[in-house]
Amino acid sequence: MRWLSKLFGLGEAKEPAERYTLRDGKSRRTDAAFDAWTSGDLSQMLAALNTPTHPVDRHYLLQSIVEITYKERNKNPQIRQLCEQVARMHLTEFSQLTKPLLAQNKDNSGRGFLPRVSTFQHLATLLTEDNRFEEAVEVCELAIKYDLHDNTQGGFEERIERIRNKQRVSS
Repeated sequence: MRWLSKLFGLGEAKEPAERYTLRDGKSRRTDAAFDAWTSGDLSQMLAALNTPTHPVDRHYLLQSIVEITYKERNKNPQIRQLCEQVARMHLTEFSQLTKPLLAQNKDNSGRGFLPRVSTFQHLATLLTEDNRFEEAVEVCELAIKYDLHDNTQGGFEERIERIRNKQRVSS
């Protein structure tokens, strides 16, 4: 039986296997930022925030942090603040991330497209909840500038209308 354990490496501590991903048309070894955003572990993601990485992995790292903190935003004020902080960081860096994202995501005709970027809608919602309506509208307008869609029927244009309606009601 021991030979089976040895053959399959059971019971022995092994280093994790090297992981690779496709970036810029080449197979590349993953880094701490890639490993963090694919882990789903917020503490690992936060630890990787200052790790230099490929722009595609930077995008997904920031978006993953926003996704996790957005879901927990109403349970903890620090998490809410972190959600806003990282979302703003993502939006600030987004102009530098678009070209690599377009290169990474191609349709059947070879044209690049941006993936769904939930950070815009999450930040707009968070700001609306805080009655920061003008800032929320600015986030939506920026998403429109990038030709992004929030996967609702009316897109960011109708989201702006809903924000304006909430603003009128709260005034």
